[in-house]
Amino acid sequence: MTPLVVGVTSHRNIPVREIEPIRQRVREFLAQLQRDFPALPLVVLSALAEGGDQLVAQEALALGARLIAPLPLPRDLYLEDFADPITRARFEALCAHAEVLQLPLRAGQTRHAVGPPGTARDRQYAQAGVYIVNHCHILLAIWDGKESARLGGTAQVVRYHLGGSMPGLIDRRRDARHVLGGGDERLLFHIVCSRDEADGAVAAGLQPLQALWRTAETAQAAELGMPPEFRQMFTHMAEFNDECDKYAAAIRLAVQSHRDANATLPMDDVFYAADWLAIHFQRRVLLAMRTTYTLAALMGIAFALYAHLAEHNYLIYLFLLLFASGALVVGLARHRDWHRKYLDYRALAEFLRVQSYWRHAGIPATGGHEFAHDNFLQRQNTELGWIRNVMRAVGLDARADPATHGPEALTRVIAEWVGVSGKSGQLHYYERKTVERSGLHHITEMVGSISLWGGVAISIVLVVFAHIFAQDTKNTLVMFMATLSIIAAVREAYAYRKADKELIRQYRFMQRIFTSARTALDRATEAVEQRQILISLGEAALTEHAEWTLMQREREVEQSKL
Repeated sequence: MTPLVVGVTSHRNIPVREIEPIRQRVREFLAQLQRDFPALPLVVLSALAEGGDQLVAQEALALGARLIAPLPLPRDLYLEDFADPITRARFEALCAHAEVLQLPLRAGQTRHAVGPPGTARDRQYAQAGVYIVNHCHILLAIWDGKESARLGGTAQVVRYHLGGSMPGLIDRRRDARHVLGGGDERLLFHIVCSRDEADGAVAAGLQPLQALWRTAETAQAAELGMPPEFRQMFTHMAEFNDECDKYAAAIRLAVQSHRDANATLPMDDVFYAADWLAIHFQRRVLLAMRTTYTLAALMGIAFALYAHLAEHNYLIYLFLLLFASGALVVGLARHRDWHRKYLDYRALAEFLRVQSYWRHAGIPATGGHEFAHDNFLQRQNTELGWIRNVMRAVGLDARADPATHGPEALTRVIAEWVGVSGKSGQLHYYERKTVERSGLHHITEMVGSISLWGGVAISIVLVVFAHIFAQDTKNTLVMFMATLSIIAAVREAYAYRKADKELIRQYRFMQRIFTSARTALDRATEAVEQRQILISLGEAALTEHAEWTLMQREREVEQSKL
């Protein structure tokens, strides 16, 4: 199940008088999250440093939450930070109940370099802060509210969380590829604390023990509750968990028939669930669209008949009945959110597909692409942030890579993911989908042509034989011409809603991308080069799918526009 992940950053030197009130604040905060989102298991990310890190970890375990401890240094070196025997014993006890995650040393660093206090060691702490920020949904900061230049300190972790900058380690987050709108999805729960040192007062305008919800642009008292846009985001995450539970039996049955025996990563299970749910809701969306557009065509025909056959009053009742039926279908689809769920689950599945293949190919989770979710569908409205939140949570288990990443694993990934033209993989998939969509578009064009030239032919017949045909015959021909026009118009509207033209261009583009990747992989002689090609391929696939998702979100069926 997708969890709700709370990251922790805190000062170490909290005054004794504030410890218990802060503990109470933390307890209430975590308990409120559990009450508000019972379908989201609570996970706390804490480096277990002295002070607030350990305090939050204790409260999390007391509430039955899962505790993950990303350690910035090898454990024996990290223990040197705990001079107080009581604090050290508390660290060891918390580690015994936590999932300890040893973060790697930064590139070019050695145990000897990070051992003594200094810049190298500080960068390791900063790296832990970056990891926590990039894998959490809410950052809990026990902080005095003051800015600080200390690398990896609480102030800089907060700054990175809200603004993407950590001077001395990261100047800015990687440029988002999807600059298609605004959106702020970084949420901070700030508990204000003093510090047990000279000039340890809190920042001006704040009060010790005050609690605030903060984003990059706003701040509001904790008593006002979580900002509604974030509540909606977490609600969508909970809905995904509920859908997985509801259809668990069907998902297991479907997965058993085609699950790859080598799919051993935790994210593989989430991928199969998201993929099944996307297909499930896609079928419902297509059924709703086909039903609605068929009813729209029948409405047009019924009204045209009534206009020329006024004596058949029942036709206007049939028109209204068809309209009401269409409204019922549209209302049901909207009420159950089929369209959004289909697109969101497909987006999630495609991201997980890429991440899974990267892991199975031996591409480490510690590269610059580790936080690719920060670029996927980035800077959209907060509602879409739930997809990235699931990705962040899945990323917590990304280090549980398969035991072997030899040539056989890499070859298998290339065969299954990229594939061979006309035979297998995504290359064959996009070839097939291009042909299918092109065929459907050809049918739409044929219907339009038949309607156009059929109408012209009927018009010519009416002109030539106007003085010969009886009025009933003329009415019949006019009705036939109107019916052709209605069918063509509805078919064109249906094709537009499905974005057939755009999808043909996208499938052709992706076909070229995978063809180029196949050619490059065949030329590559080193595994390192092949993995780099797979990284580039995955990033291109994510970029293209994000654009598809955003395009499709504007194509929801609306009865008023039929």
